[in-house]
Amino acid sequence: MNLKDMGKVQKMTFSAMIMALYVVLVYITQSFSFGAYQIRIATSVYALAYLFPFLVLPLGLANSISNTLFGGLGLLDTIGGGIAGILTTLIIAGIRKMGWHRAFIVIPLIFVPGLLVPLWLSYILKVPYAALAVSLCIGQIIPALCGTAAVSALARVWGIDTGRGGQNKKAAV
Repeated sequence: MNLKDMGKVQKMTFSAMIMALYVVLVYITQSFSFGAYQIRIATSVYALAYLFPFLVLPLGLANSISNTLFGGLGLLDTIGGGIAGILTTLIIAGIRKMGWHRAFIVIPLIFVPGLLVPLWLSYILKVPYAALAVSLCIGQIIPALCGTAAVSALARVWGIDTGRGGQNKKAAV
């Protein structure tokens, strides 16, 4: 799959499918996506921004939609979740653009939601920031590892060289 060959309609369709996947994953896993450790498996989908940087805004929107539909914590959580999603995926896309190895994806997947989301959750839930930050960072470990593994597998299947410069192996030959 060559990103440069995707037209606007294909990117929009792909974005819509990924957004739907994110929302469905939150729905299926909502019993532990909103718990004390918030193991939000859907966050692993953020890793796809490494391969498809056009997913930055759609994934932020998917987070906002999920928080609105299933979170029940109001407008602050809806807006904050969208910002956290955009910031996380923006950093992930930047990792690829800088030519860094995909293993670095785990860092923003754990720490951006883990340190940012408690800013408003501590206010809403009246729980100390530090306690929430530790529990959310722990909860993000599984999605971070799953997302990184998914990107590695997709890069192999599609023959994408995610090394320096992010060139497509097939296009480079």
